[in-house]
Amino acid sequence: MNQQSFARNDEHTLKVSGSETLQAAPDQATITLGVMTENEDPQQAQQANSQAIANVIASLKSAGIPEEHMKTSEYRIDPQYDYIDGKELFKNYKVQHIIQVQTTDIEKIGSLLDTAVKSGANTVTSIRFSLSNPEAYYNQALSLALNNAYEKALSMAQTIGISLNPIPNQVEEVSETAAPMLYQSSSFAKMAVTPIQPGELNITASVRVEYTY
Repeated sequence: MNQQSFARNDEHTLKVSGSETLQAAPDQATITLGVMTENEDPQQAQQANSQAIANVIASLKSAGIPEEHMKTSEYRIDPQYDYIDGKELFKNYKVQHIIQVQTTDIEKIGSLLDTAVKSGANTVTSIRFSLSNPEAYYNQALSLALNNAYEKALSMAQTIGISLNPIPNQVEEVSETAAPMLYQSSSFAKMAVTPIQPGELNITASVRVEYTY
């Protein structure tokens, strides 16, 4: 996908911009999920949470996720309060243990979520899709962006009747990276089979180029 160029004739220079966007299917994902438990006794809340998260991790290992691809991203114990007639009344303790799960098996993400939920996960925060080698796609887009800039400069030079030096006088990279695709949901528990469609990531590269004539 090409963007509009800008051009200026200033002391025998011609300045243009070029841009190109490539699309690529993500080949890895990070799933953020976990277990939240509540109890008036903080030790009981912790024990229940510890057992539940252990079950979740064991089920994911059985589904093919190596233990080294799972790590704790957050662990909290917070007192909960109710507010009645302007008064703060203690309710219970909430324990939350969140883990991040990395996988390259994109097609099985839905079943992994179902497995985690069935084994005790009651919090699914997000799924972050990304590329394992975004640099290769970006470098390709960068090369195409430079070609796009040259084609624009050549077209304008021919239109105004000047002889363009094909070797750029200056090239400036306008940094753009492939932003990870984020899929967010508060709950998957009611779905028998969780449908996850990762789609494609856009990788855009842009340049500003100065030619002489």
